[in-house]
Amino acid sequence: MPLGRVLSTANGSQCRFATFLPTLLKLAGMLTVRAPATSANLGSGFDVFGVALERPADVIRLEKADRVTIEMTGAGSQYIPEDPDKNTVGAVADALDAPARIQIDKGVRPASGLGSSAASAAAAAVGLNELYDRGYSREELVPIAAKGEAVVSGDAHDDNVAPSIMGGFTIATEQGVTQVDADIPLVACLPDIVVSTRDARNVVPETARVDQMVETVGNAAALTTGMHRDDPELVGQGMHDTVVTPARAKLIDGYEQVREAALAAGATGVTISGAGPTVMAACAEDDRRQIASTMLDAFGERGVDARVYQTRIGGGAEVF
Repeated sequence: MPLGRVLSTANGSQCRFATFLPTLLKLAGMLTVRAPATSANLGSGFDVFGVALERPADVIRLEKADRVTIEMTGAGSQYIPEDPDKNTVGAVADALDAPARIQIDKGVRPASGLGSSAASAAAAAVGLNELYDRGYSREELVPIAAKGEAVVSGDAHDDNVAPSIMGGFTIATEQGVTQVDADIPLVACLPDIVVSTRDARNVVPETARVDQMVETVGNAAALTTGMHRDDPELVGQGMHDTVVTPARAKLIDGYEQVREAALAAGATGVTISGAGPTVMAACAEDDRRQIASTMLDAFGERGVDARVYQTRIGGGAEVF
């Protein structure tokens, strides 16, 4: 149908135009992609579990070009290099052999524990794959986006890029990615503290006792079952971790107080999101607002400014 006919249709024209818009932009060599923030580990699933969040998110605009160029705006963008060799999306564009002019509007603050670099890498992977008709599936794009993650963290981990690309709850292993569409209310409280991924990895214990391993496996199983059932109680129970989380908690001023306050306000489970410093709480829908307020107050009592996202598990990267 000609574009003029779509625009002139009396009833439902806006909806029909919105449906055709990504195709029209692609024909013009341009696309826009929104990729969500993520929370990795979830306590018991270190380097394996991850969830996509409804908010916040990164938005990137892609236009075919002869070489890769990057422009940054948004949260913490002044700290992110625009050199393609030092930016996550540059590595993704190189892996896909898809040069483009890339404009990144950061909605996910760097060093937040909410998969900031993963969101940009995921958006680039999905968008460039579409723009250049590379034909990769969403699961096949995960290791490609992880190459971008390696630029920042030094290692190619799938636990953040997988949910940002595929949505829902993901289990990323060497055998591939398992994805579950889950719907769990969450509260993400981001303090004005910086914890780098490298520092957070350096404090992870190299060994664990047998009883800790047994407990972790049990909690991971409970969390996975809870995701399948959309059960906040089981998910919260499964967030408990006695190996990695206590070591990383020492890097976050006020973590224990915030955790205790959130649990007292009705959270079913509390843990560190990714490398931190964001503190993530699972909860029932009716308790989410009170938990968010309580977590902010608890950080405030420690003299730490923070912001909070009342969110939930959401979908993956979207092209529009």
